[in-house]
Amino acid sequence: MASTTTLTRSADQPALLRAIQLVPGLLLLAAVGFAGKWIEQSISRYGKAHHLAMPNIEYVLWAILIGLVLSNTAGVPRIFQAGVATYEFWLKAGIVLLGTRFLLGDLLKFGGVSIVLVAIEIALALALMHLLGRIFKLPPKLASLLAVGSSICGVSAIIAAQGAIDADEEDSSLAIAAILALGALSLFTFPAIGHLLHLSDHAYGLWAGLAVDNTAEATAAGALYSDAAGKIAVLAKTTRNATIGFVVLGYALYWATRGGRGVKGSKAAFLWQKFPKFVLGFLLISVLASLAFFTRPQLTTLGNLSRWFFLLTFAGVGLRTNLRELGKQGWRPFVVGATGEIVIAVLTLGLVFGADKLVGL
Repeated sequence: MASTTTLTRSADQPALLRAIQLVPGLLLLAAVGFAGKWIEQSISRYGKAHHLAMPNIEYVLWAILIGLVLSNTAGVPRIFQAGVATYEFWLKAGIVLLGTRFLLGDLLKFGGVSIVLVAIEIALALALMHLLGRIFKLPPKLASLLAVGSSICGVSAIIAAQGAIDADEEDSSLAIAAILALGALSLFTFPAIGHLLHLSDHAYGLWAGLAVDNTAEATAAGALYSDAAGKIAVLAKTTRNATIGFVVLGYALYWATRGGRGVKGSKAAFLWQKFPKFVLGFLLISVLASLAFFTRPQLTTLGNLSRWFFLLTFAGVGLRTNLRELGKQGWRPFVVGATGEIVIAVLTLGLVFGADKLVGL
């Protein structure tokens, strides 16, 4: 018995140690997120107390800005890095729980026109990035990574495609750096453009979900406009995310014919491996909520919990963005990425604006 107990404790120790190592970074995420929330509430209270019309800058942007300042001045010491890296987990968990706010009726509101626009965006982004890659003479696999990242879901798609097409780590880092830098800019530009054009919540949310690559930035860009726009942005972005397995599989098959690494095992198994599982969680929670599986208080609790998870997510976005490192990555991938993203943003804005005026969204 003593021997068995010793072995059990020995087996549990690494997992316990890893969990302990996450604590400092998680506390930092919480501190940055709460600081962002405190600034938002403080500005609101000050405006009400002095009868001033203060700008409604939500905590998501403050949390990202605080994280950016910390990561690019003092830096993020190693003791915090493991916990900070969990921000992607909190993002996925938050989106899964966000399914409580998307009943099946919301899918009907999203509409066939919106789904068609998602398909058009993916096709446009893939074609445009490859064209720009050839013009600027980027390595073909780097162009593929930029195309996948800009058309589907940013960093997650790039990481999935890197393994599928056997791309170099350097190419992956360049593509990720370009996507992250451009995603950060969207948080400042998209809401301003949306208000300037007086876009409806649905139209703006659809545009953000189509044109912003990383799920975290797309969610933030939507939420900065309005709560309703945030919901539509997540729905549009989740629809894009759901295609990742098919697109990455296509690239893997293409590069296999050019001497790259082929798909090991069945294509169905590969597709399942690359498919973002949190999308299934989002859909499952949405179906359960639509079938009244949860009580109203439970729906409120789960919805609030998703907001807490996003609090940690947005803090992590800022803390993981190193502006100095991005500047060392070279200029051509950023030119290609910036040109492609601007063109995609303009084209999708035109499509959304036109669809909203012609058929209504």
